[in-house]
Amino acid sequence: MLARLSKIFGAAQAKAPRWAMGFTPNSSSDGTILRPLLVPPPSDAHKYSRGHAMVWSGPVLHTGASRLSAQAALAVGAGLVTLIGERPALAEHAAHVTAIMLREADMTLACVDDRVTALAIGPGAGASVRQAVLQILDRNVPTIFDADALTAFEGNSASLFGVTGPTDVMTPHIGEFRSLFPDISTDNRAEAVRRAADRAQCVVLLKGSETWVAAPDGRMLVNHHASPWLATAGSGDVLTGLICGLMAQGVTAFDAACMGAWLHGDIGVRGGPGLTADNMIGHIPLVLRGCLHDAKKHGSGSCT
Repeated sequence: MLARLSKIFGAAQAKAPRWAMGFTPNSSSDGTILRPLLVPPPSDAHKYSRGHAMVWSGPVLHTGASRLSAQAALAVGAGLVTLIGERPALAEHAAHVTAIMLREADMTLACVDDRVTALAIGPGAGASVRQAVLQILDRNVPTIFDADALTAFEGNSASLFGVTGPTDVMTPHIGEFRSLFPDISTDNRAEAVRRAADRAQCVVLLKGSETWVAAPDGRMLVNHHASPWLATAGSGDVLTGLICGLMAQGVTAFDAACMGAWLHGDIGVRGGPGLTADNMIGHIPLVLRGCLHDAKKHGSGSCT
């Protein structure tokens, strides 16, 4: 069945929407074509109805990663984006951003209220972020964990897995994956990411030249639509922001991870030589316009 689906999918690529290319179903229940939930906002939309993404900032000398995530979340459509952190870090952010809100916070995360619809934590956050991670899950906010929010649990990953859930996403690269799941072989990445999602009971996105996405309920997709030009510092922080911004708008964790992976890959394809994390942000509106144009012609749906 998989061979037949792959043959059909490959033959259909010439006529399929751009956003349908690059994903391969891992089981017959996943469908043959990724259809992102990308639709224009309704005519009566306002910034609050489009979701509020919050990004945890690193310390003053490590603000760049979280700023990239926040900028990507805003560009992908979140109505509001807030960077939270300590005052010295916010002063640094204030010199670089205008459309992103800044809010002072300590590790108690008291500022994460019911108006926040998605949270990203980890990029540039430092090892001290572990305390904040364990508190976040009590607030029932869809959360994406990346970078330091993952490595902070090396050797004690069970304490993280005990509080994550199906509305959350982890985005490890291969090194972070091995530190979190040391007993899971990565020789077969499909099997590895499936087992990881089952153990953590959240969506796991394993970054690489092929990006694997698995949900705890067994759904799984692999994205081939990418470019080696994405292998640049800060690229993963942009991916984190894309997923967070989509989740803030109400896209489910699995769909947001799949969509984010494809959009990120398309940025790499479009950007080509000279692509940096900073100029990736400017490519996001161009990619979205192309997707919305294709969705209008072909219809929209979910990646399940």
